[in-house]
Amino acid sequence: MQDEASYGGGPKAGPKSGAKSGTRPPPRRGTKASAKSGPASKPAQVPAAPMVSEDGRIAKVLARAGVASRREAEKMIEEGRVSVNGKVLESPALNVTAKDRITVDGVPLAPPEAPRLWLYHKPVGLVTTTNDEKGRETIFDKLPEDLPRVMSIGRLDLNSEGLLLLTNDGGIKRQLELPSTGWLRKYRVRVNGAPTEDMLKPLRAGIVVDGQAFQPMQVTLDRQQGANAWLTVGLREGKNREIRRAMADIGLTVNRLIRVSYGPFQLGELKTGEVQELRPKVIRDQLGLEGAKTEKPVPTRTRRKGPPKSRQ
Repeated sequence: MQDEASYGGGPKAGPKSGAKSGTRPPPRRGTKASAKSGPASKPAQVPAAPMVSEDGRIAKVLARAGVASRREAEKMIEEGRVSVNGKVLESPALNVTAKDRITVDGVPLAPPEAPRLWLYHKPVGLVTTTNDEKGRETIFDKLPEDLPRVMSIGRLDLNSEGLLLLTNDGGIKRQLELPSTGWLRKYRVRVNGAPTEDMLKPLRAGIVVDGQAFQPMQVTLDRQQGANAWLTVGLREGKNREIRRAMADIGLTVNRLIRVSYGPFQLGELKTGEVQELRPKVIRDQLGLEGAKTEKPVPTRTRRKGPPKSRQ
């Protein structure tokens, strides 16, 4: 499922690029052995792969571990990059158990971490993909260095800005991107033109653009400001560049698009380029999942010592 204004560019082609759209690449440290070794060097000892912590389809387990989305994991398997118990997989049609040992590109699969979720204020000028075929900067080039490998939930295109959710858990990514989830995404949209209520009616009823049907939108005309107008638009199933295409169909040109919310998660006062991790309780309450424990110590109240009370 493509989110509104999603960018269609894929990863760079290559025989073994391993690039995943919408996924922060793993750290380089320890993932590739040195090509040159000294004469007295000993063969590298490859540690035994840790056992998976859950049963299920191999692609699901890879996604749960944050390696890639299910679809991307299936592609990795077809490329011969995944092994189970020392045997290279040729098909994703395999169930694994807690006794199986999995490697990806020869690297043992780490046990899945507790699910984590971040809010990110995407700026204009970045694409939401790991590698861009046109060499443009991506959101992953600008994320903080101490952030673990993450995947984007949905996308925002080069010229769109605002709230983008990031997660380390492929299961959460899939859950929140499914149309059946039905979470409302709200956008502040500036258009060139003078929209009227009659012009906006087709958007609220559902519109067909170039043979593609768009679901009814929630559209509110906020104010006219010179040659431009500000609208608030709500979508429950965003498709590729949906808002821009729909507005163009009724004679309006979008010149700014800001996502301000994704379901219960709000952009709020988050500054452009800023990343904020959600508290475990928020993840648990909103997604029904147990979030990761934060690394920051939980503040504790200490009773201040005072003079001893005199006994009566």
